Amino acid sequence: MSPETLPSWPDAAPDLIAIAAGRAPAETVIRGGRVVLVHTREVLDWQVAIARGRFAYVGPDASHCIGPETEVVEADGRYLIPGLCDAHMHVESGMLTPAEFAAAVIPHGTTTMFTDPHEIANVLGLGGVRLMHDEARGLPCSMFVQMPSCAPSAPGLETTGREIGPEDVAEAMTWPGIVGLGEMMNFPGVAAGDPKMLAEMAATARVGKIIGGHYASPDLGPAFHAYAAGGPADDHEGTCEADAVARVRQGMRSMMRLGSAWYDVEAQITAVTEKGLDPRNFILCTDDCMAGTLVRDGHMDRVLRHAIATGCDPLVALQMATLNTATHFGLERELGSIAPGRRADLILTSSLTELPIERVAALGQWVARDGEMTVPCPHIDWPEPARATVNMARDLTAADFDIPAPEGANEVRARVIGVVENQAPTKALSRDLPVRDGRVQGDALTGGDTCQIALVERHRATGAVTNAFVAGFGYDRPVAMASTVAHDSHHMIVVGTCRDHMARAANRLRALGGGVTLFAEGEERATVPLPIAGLMSDSPAAEVAAQAEALMQAMRDAGCTLNNAYMQHSLLALVVIPELRISDMGLVDVTKFELTDLIET
Repeated sequence: MSPETLPSWPDAAPDLIAIAAGRAPAETVIRGGRVVLVHTREVLDWQVAIARGRFAYVGPDASHCIGPETEVVEADGRYLIPGLCDAHMHVESGMLTPAEFAAAVIPHGTTTMFTDPHEIANVLGLGGVRLMHDEARGLPCSMFVQMPSCAPSAPGLETTGREIGPEDVAEAMTWPGIVGLGEMMNFPGVAAGDPKMLAEMAATARVGKIIGGHYASPDLGPAFHAYAAGGPADDHEGTCEADAVARVRQGMRSMMRLGSAWYDVEAQITAVTEKGLDPRNFILCTDDCMAGTLVRDGHMDRVLRHAIATGCDPLVALQMATLNTATHFGLERELGSIAPGRRADLILTSSLTELPIERVAALGQWVARDGEMTVPCPHIDWPEPARATVNMARDLTAADFDIPAPEGANEVRARVIGVVENQAPTKALSRDLPVRDGRVQGDALTGGDTCQIALVERHRATGAVTNAFVAGFGYDRPVAMASTVAHDSHHMIVVGTCRDHMARAANRLRALGGGVTLFAEGEERATVPLPIAGLMSDSPAAEVAAQAEALMQAMRDAGCTLNNAYMQHSLLALVVIPELRISDMGLVDVTKFELTDLIET
């Protein structure tokens, strides 16, 4: 069963009614378990009957639904909980295709995902979104797609491979798997009444679909209120209780994320656990999870355990990962609960706090058991244009990474991007940096923590390289890491302490056709090939996770101590999250949304 073959509720209703009434047998009956009803936060010794991918009967005794061919499953006292929903995430952040991402997370109990493929949109445009949509439609789970809204994310401050406009949004709204508009990252544009942003939101609202939010500013004054008035229905960029409270007070849903590098649940969930606000308006999500996190730690089950560990009632936390999400997207009658007519997505688990994911059903069929998939996740045939996206004019040399100093200077005051561990925002720092041979130098090899950072244009083969400085990685030897994942424009981003290593890493990715690589002390230490759009691999998650872990170890070996430092690396070009970022146009002051000089005067 897949979303393409799942019958609609009206089409399935005659059969479901007949089964619930005892006139026809169910395909599957599960008995002997404890059913968690998220609508009422009750746990009852009930039974369920399933047919045509949906729940037909949920009640105290399903014996009247059993026929000669019915599969009867004994739950042996385990809990039946709804399949988990990820309300906001990006498949590409896992370095995996939709099929391989699904294969990685379904065994962890995630049966529904709401994904915004704006990463591939920046590289391949509407055609790339369609490829993601089409692969998602054939999976044995529910993967809904939000049409990306902002490519580029900040017009005038970056150049993307492709652009998305209102006409693209209007076309995508006609596709069967599109559930709404992806995160509206251009929050200054919305607050200023930008016609393009308003047209995209209008095209979404006219067909009754949800507009995703992204308000990445601490300013909760008139600009925030103007943004809320524009129509975004949720936001996942909050980092503290005040952020969560401000959003729900404006009628938005607060999406609290726990990704590979974003730890924002604990600081915000106190709005429910301590302040006592209505939990129906709070939702759990991941946003960005790398393959290593998925394979090693889990997906939405990890978020749910974390929310419970912070003091949230397990049944309230479960609502935040199931029913609240379904309700938000207008799909409460379709999924998010164990109730008649809904998609038969459920988990068998022996604990509501530890959440061992022992067996998983999605769309009415058993899809995973004891951490392993039991059905395939079909792939589409990814075309060659999606695999040939690293378009550099030439190989680079160390000279491409030179930062000229003002004439006669022995030292300069430079603006430096400051990495903040476990959070998406950066800090705008100022550092006094040395000058040698007329070039400004980082100080990471002389006792400091300032490296060079460069953005290498890779969409139109212009040969352009933008250079700046970044602090926080802790590298203490000749090293460079390059990645064609550089949210959101996805040029090539290179961070290093040695210009020669930076050139070698960039050239390696040019030859490879995309990915991530780290060179240290003259040698290639680790590489993750990402042949699809320079963002994703179609290899299994475990294989990609092993490559990614080798990369993380190589970063640690080079002196980096940040948690999930690769994610921090890849977001340094995200010019819609304060305070300071790099783009192909220069250094961007995201507090003002304008380009700024690298060298302070």
